[in-house]
Amino acid sequence: MPNKKRVIIVGAAGMDYHVFNTYFRDNTEYEVVGFTAAAEQNLGTTGGLRTYPPSLAGKLYLKGIPTFVEKELPELIKKLEVEEVVLAYSDVSHVYLMNLASKVLTAGANWRLIAPRFLQIQAKKPIAAVCAVRTGCGKSQTSRRVYEIIKNHGLKVVAIREPMPYGDLEKQVWQRFATYKDLDDQQATIEEREEYEPYIDNGMVIYAGCDYAEILKHAEAEADVIVWDGGNNEIAFYKPDCLIVLVDPLRPGHELRYHPGEVNLRSADVVVINKEDTAKATDIEKVRANVKLANPAAVIIDADSPCDVADPAAIKGKRVLVVEDGPTVTHGGMGYGAGKIAAQQFGAKEMVDPRPLVSGSLARTMEEFKHLQKVLPAMGYSAEQLKELEDAINKADCDIVLSGTPIDLTRIIKANKPIVRVNYRLREKSKPDLEAVLTDMLRRKGVLK
Repeated sequence: MPNKKRVIIVGAAGMDYHVFNTYFRDNTEYEVVGFTAAAEQNLGTTGGLRTYPPSLAGKLYLKGIPTFVEKELPELIKKLEVEEVVLAYSDVSHVYLMNLASKVLTAGANWRLIAPRFLQIQAKKPIAAVCAVRTGCGKSQTSRRVYEIIKNHGLKVVAIREPMPYGDLEKQVWQRFATYKDLDDQQATIEEREEYEPYIDNGMVIYAGCDYAEILKHAEAEADVIVWDGGNNEIAFYKPDCLIVLVDPLRPGHELRYHPGEVNLRSADVVVINKEDTAKATDIEKVRANVKLANPAAVIIDADSPCDVADPAAIKGKRVLVVEDGPTVTHGGMGYGAGKIAAQQFGAKEMVDPRPLVSGSLARTMEEFKHLQKVLPAMGYSAEQLKELEDAINKADCDIVLSGTPIDLTRIIKANKPIVRVNYRLREKSKPDLEAVLTDMLRRKGVLK
C-alpha cells in the first residue's frame, strides 16, 4: 500500500473532532498527525494543547493525536511533512479563510475543505436542523421553538447541540442534560450553560459531547424526532430532513461573507430573517435580497426576537452593568446583545463601562475585541476566568447587573449586587411559519398523520 497522506486538521475542539471521527478515523489512506488550536480559543487553562485520546482516536492512533498552536502551522507543515491541511472550524470571514490558505499553500501543503455530505451522519429518526450564517443569529431560541412545535404534536423529541467539549474528552463522548445537577456533575462551562440551561428551564432534554455517532445512538433510543441545535455558523453534523438557517439583519451582508455560514445559506430549506424588531428596514431588505440571490428556492420566514424581564421597574432609571453572551459579542462580531437592547428598552439611566473593571484573560479579551459597546462578555471557560468575571461584576459601581447571557449567573458566581436576567424568544410574523414547515416535514417522514 502507498504511503499514507499526512494531514493536519485546523480546528477549535469541535468540528475538528467530528471531521476526524467521520472522515479520517478509520481511513487507512490518511495519517492525521495533529490538530491545531488558535491561542484565543478558550479551552481551559491548557490553551487546548491536549491529546485527542486513543480511546476516541481509534485503532490507527494508539498514542492519540497531539494538538499544536495554530500560529505554528507553516513550521509544522515542514517539520511533520504535512501534505494536506483541512479547515474544520467555524465563523471565519472569507478573507481570513483565504489568508490562512495562502500561508498553507506557501508552506507546501494542499488546502482542503470537506463538503457536508461526506461528514453528515444519516439518522434513523427525522432531523430538524437549526443553523446560521453567523454566531449569535438566534439559533438557540429558534431550536427551542422547533422543539416546542414538535413536542406539541405529541412526539418525543430531544435536542443535540454542536460540540463544546472543554473538559475530559473521555468523559464527554456523549452527554445528556435534563437537570441543573447534570450541569454541575459534568462541570459545564459558562458557554455550555448558555446553551443548555434554557432547555432545562423549559423541561427539555439536550445531548452533546464529542462523538456524534455515539450521541445519536442514545438520542434515537429516546426520541421520535431530533432537533439539531448548531453552534456558531457550523454545518449540521447529521443529514437534515429540514434545514432551518438564521440570518441577521443587524449584520447585513455577513450572510455572503463568512464560512461555513454561506454554505448553510445556500443549503437551507428555510431561512429565518431574525431580529427584525431591532433592525433597520433597509438592512432587512438587503438581507432578503441576498437570501433570494443565493437560495431562491428557500422559504423565507420573518421573525422578531423580543426581550423581556421579570421586573422592568428594576431597570428604569438605574445605572447598569451589562453582561452579554460571550460568543455573540466576541468572535460573533456583535458590539452588543440582548442586555444592551433591554437597557435601552426598559429605560436604564446609564450603562457602566466595564473596561476599567477587568483583569487577566478577561482584560485581554476586552482589548482584542475593541468593538464591544460598554458590555462585558460572559467568559468562563475555566475557574480562573469565572473568578475574573465575578471580580469585574463586584467592582462595578452600579445599581444592578443586567444579564443578556441565557444563563442564571447567580448559580455560578457570588455577586454583591442584584442580577436581572434578560429573556428573549423567537416570534414569527409571516406565513408559512415554522409550524407549517415542520408539520409538512413530519408528515413526509411518516411520524405524523
